[in-house]
Amino acid sequence: MARVQRIVVKIGSSSVAGDDTPLHMPTIRRLVKEICQLRDAGVEVALVSSGAVAAGMGRLGLTERPRVVAELQAAAAVGQNLLVHTYESLFARRGVAVGQVLLTAGDILDDRQRYVNVRNTFRQLFRYGAVPVINENDSVGVVELKRQLGDNDMLAAYVANLVQAQLLVILSDVEGLYRRYSRGRGEELITEASGDDDMSGVIGRSASRLGQGGMATKIGAAQLLMACGEMTVIAHARKHRLADIVAGANVGTLFLPRGRRLGSRKRWIGYASPTQGAITVDDGAVAAITEQGRSLLPAGVTACEGVFATGDVVRIEDLRRREVGRGICRYAVAELAQILGRSSPQVRSILNRPAMEVVHRNDLVLT
Repeated sequence: MARVQRIVVKIGSSSVAGDDTPLHMPTIRRLVKEICQLRDAGVEVALVSSGAVAAGMGRLGLTERPRVVAELQAAAAVGQNLLVHTYESLFARRGVAVGQVLLTAGDILDDRQRYVNVRNTFRQLFRYGAVPVINENDSVGVVELKRQLGDNDMLAAYVANLVQAQLLVILSDVEGLYRRYSRGRGEELITEASGDDDMSGVIGRSASRLGQGGMATKIGAAQLLMACGEMTVIAHARKHRLADIVAGANVGTLFLPRGRRLGSRKRWIGYASPTQGAITVDDGAVAAITEQGRSLLPAGVTACEGVFATGDVVRIEDLRRREVGRGICRYAVAELAQILGRSSPQVRSILNRPAMEVVHRNDLVLT
C-alpha cells in the first residue's frame, strides 16, 4: 500500500441511500471527510457513486426499484441532481472542488480517441486538485451501459484502469468476501485473495433492494484490476475507514495484483477496446504467447472469424474457444484466412511480401 498515490473509491446504493430519507447523510459526510483527508495527504481520489436511482426513489416516494427502463431513467434523473448537489456542497465546505463525470459504455469501450479524451479529462481534474465524482449516465444510457459494462462495480474498475489507479476500494453493505454463505449470511471472512484462488464457491449476493450489484460483480471488478497489476479492497462503507485501508490495515478483503502493472496502451487493448473478431490458435501457439512471451505467428493460427482490418483488436482463443488474450492484428481477415498455419516462407510466397507477426507481443495482452 505504500506506493498508492491514486485511488478510486466506489460506494454502493445501499450505503448511500437512507432508510427513511433519500440519502444517508452520516455515511456521505464521513466519506467526504475521509476523501479530503487522503487528498490532504497527497493521494489523488476519484469517487464512483451509485445511488442516483435510489435517491430518486426516495425523493419520488417509491418503495421498490423500478424495472421499466423509462421509470429507471426518470428516477435516475431526479436522484442524480440530488446526489451531485450533496457531494458538491459537502466538498465545498472543505474548500475542495468536484467535477461531475457521467459516463456511458461508449466513452470507455467504443474507440481509442474517446477513451483518451476521458482519460485526459481525469488527469486535468487531478491537476486542478478537484475530486472527480463519477456515475453511469443512467438518465440516458441505462440499457447500453448495463449490457456492455455491468453495474457500477465494473464501471469503477474500468475507471480505475483508465486512470491507472493503484487501488480500487469498493464500499458496500458487506465486510468483504466470505469463504461460504449460509442462509444469506457470510461465514469466515477472506482477508486476502490472489489470482490463483478459485472464486467459484464464494460468490454470494447482496440482499439490497436498491442496488444491482452482488458479490459476483465485485469479484469481476477485482479480477480485471488484478490482471492490470493493481489492488482492490472490498470493505464495509459504514464500518471501515479509507485511511485504515490505504494504510494497509487488515480490514475487508484485499485482492492482490497478478503481475507487473500494465501500461496505458495495453490496458486499452486488453480491457477497454472493442474486439472486431477472433483468432483461434493451436496449443503450441498458446504456450509460446503465455509461457514464453513470444509474438503470435501465422503458423500457429488455425482459424479466424469476424470482420477486422489491419490494426483492429481481436480476441485470441485456444482450440477449446477459451479466450487467451487480446491484441492488435497486423493482417486483415481476408489476408489472414489465406495464410492459416503457414510458415514465413510460405506467407511470403502467398502474399508476395515478407511475413509479419499476426499479433506482435508488444500489442498483445493476456486475459
